[in-house]
Amino acid sequence: MTVDYLVIGGGIIGLSVARELKRRHPSARIAVLEKETRCGAHASTRNSGVLHAGFYYTADSLKARFTRDGNRRLTQFCDERGLAIHKCGKLVIAKNEAEQAGLDELLRRAEVNGVALGSITEQQAQKIEPRVRTCDRALFSPSTSTVDPSQVMDALEREVRQAGIDLRLGESFVRWQNGVVETAQERIECGYVVNSAGLYADHVARQFGFSEHYRILPFKGLYLYSNETEGAFKTHIYPVPDLKQPFLGVHFTVTVDGRVKIGPTAIPAFWREQYRGLGNFRMQEVIDTCLRQLNLALHSDFDFHKLAVEELKKQYAPYMVRQAARMARGVRPSQFKQWGAPGIRAQLVDLRQPSLVMDFLMEGDAHSLHILNAVSPGFTCAFPFAEHVCDEIERLRSATRPKKTG
Repeated sequence: MTVDYLVIGGGIIGLSVARELKRRHPSARIAVLEKETRCGAHASTRNSGVLHAGFYYTADSLKARFTRDGNRRLTQFCDERGLAIHKCGKLVIAKNEAEQAGLDELLRRAEVNGVALGSITEQQAQKIEPRVRTCDRALFSPSTSTVDPSQVMDALEREVRQAGIDLRLGESFVRWQNGVVETAQERIECGYVVNSAGLYADHVARQFGFSEHYRILPFKGLYLYSNETEGAFKTHIYPVPDLKQPFLGVHFTVTVDGRVKIGPTAIPAFWREQYRGLGNFRMQEVIDTCLRQLNLALHSDFDFHKLAVEELKKQYAPYMVRQAARMARGVRPSQFKQWGAPGIRAQLVDLRQPSLVMDFLMEGDAHSLHILNAVSPGFTCAFPFAEHVCDEIERLRSATRPKKTG
């Protein structure tokens, strides 16, 4: 088999990149290699479904630009195709006076990033969500919403197939050598390879000579669902986050069908697909992951040990509920008994610092491009980020072409 472009990984970013490549190169043969029997089986359908607005990130980051534009693009995608979307907005609250400075910083970032975000009084916040607790004031994001990730993935997959892109499901990448990708089933000659393999992006990249200083560290995310009736909460409620961390803290999420969940955890996992029990257990991954966690605990530029202990506490449901109850009234442990399906965050670590990589990160050359870090809000960012990926492919390939003279 011969293709012009081979995309490894059939999550939302992989499919979005394949679709954008086909738009730019209509006659090109494009294939997507996905090891699971369905697209988006990992992070793309196991995330919160929140379309973020883009006010958490510094203006010089890729996340700032792509979240703002991605929110608009995915909202339009859902509206035009009749997909479920809950345009409920988001409140960001301060639990005490000390967190007021955090609200000010988020407001400043929103203004610089061109994102709508309003500072409102405690009374105004309670008109939006009567149960909210906040100190003096809050921020309200009108463009934050919720979608059903599975619906979005199904719609995107249909469009990819209709465009004539070959989706090769249940077929795993094994190795690459001299322009040929080997799978368990066949050999594929590739003009160009795009690595969007998520939890295994670093593993794939190393076969191409990339990701020398980077490794994926898995974090398990879990949500607790409320047994309250639909409409118990009107909007998302988030705390002021620690902006030095990539995690946003325990918050209330209103799902696309009006249910409420609290979370997520960000528990350090021991292997990359540690969803339940010993499923997908790999001893070498356990050894490698534990060594990286130890390295972070001893040498990182933040308190990884404190983070790990705090996240492990959240596995105890009453503790998670107590954290959430600081942000809303009438929250009791008896309401939160059902854990949702776990997800794994593919968080990139820079081994040289060591530190968690906070922004999107890619490495590549004229033969391949490797998306090493595309964590939250990667789902929201997928469409504009795919365009950025294709721009980078064009830049890398054109840099090696002989320049015309005369």
